[in-house]
Amino acid sequence: MNGCDTGRGAIVGRGLRAHALAALVECDPVRKAQAAMDLGRIQHTLPIEPRQPPATAQAVPGRPQRPLLRPATEVPQRSVHTPVGRAALLHAIAHIEFNAINLALDAAWRFDAAADALHDAYYRQWVAVAADEARHFLLLRDELQAAGRDYGDFDAHDGLWNLCQRTAHDLLARMAVVPRTMEARGLDATPQIQHKLRKVGTPDALRAVEVLDVILHDEVGHVAVGNHWFAYICSQRGLDRDTQDVALRHAYAAPEPRPPVNRAARRAAGFTEAELARWPE
Repeated sequence: MNGCDTGRGAIVGRGLRAHALAALVECDPVRKAQAAMDLGRIQHTLPIEPRQPPATAQAVPGRPQRPLLRPATEVPQRSVHTPVGRAALLHAIAHIEFNAINLALDAAWRFDAAADALHDAYYRQWVAVAADEARHFLLLRDELQAAGRDYGDFDAHDGLWNLCQRTAHDLLARMAVVPRTMEARGLDATPQIQHKLRKVGTPDALRAVEVLDVILHDEVGHVAVGNHWFAYICSQRGLDRDTQDVALRHAYAAPEPRPPVNRAARRAAGFTEAELARWPE
């Protein structure tokens, strides 16, 4: 069940986490993005309340009927040298950003303060991340529509949300595997994608490069949020950061960065020199 028939009826309480849950269970991607951006604008007026469970019939996250989700190995790769290939690339990135909205909202809704002495900044920072991801999604959707396409027109895979589900029981694992591993891969991949699009040189390709500039700039900050809270939770639990990083990557079979590693962006996002030294140039 994907929640498409139930997300619209979510009851929004007075607190920030109730608003985050309401956006999380919304199935329509544009309404979800708008709800996340609206929450980002009003979040400082809202209290941080205990988590409320979703209604029985609601799925977390709410998602549309399309795109069709398939194993990653079955999602076709297309060349950026064709219009349909560039549209497929934009769709793949838009799908990542759609999932990133859900990831940030889930981080704000799911994890309670008591376990790791979280304070209000944790919840407000993840809501702010969700608002940014929503803006990215809508920028990419605009480019898709300019190409005569829309979100849902191409198949996609669910690898990122699967990792989110697997780490739902432990905030330390979530921070290690999702923002610090999967989302950080975008810091490495984006400049390479931009290079390919610049070589194509068509107006749509160059517009996509500009959109990716915005995304890359913001994603450094998003990964930094994950790094901050990973280090904070390690400190709260009396754990060594580097030891936990290696152990959790191994436990969840999280992929290592693919070279070339964007060391400048990763350094700006808070990765340590010891971490950077583990990865190839």
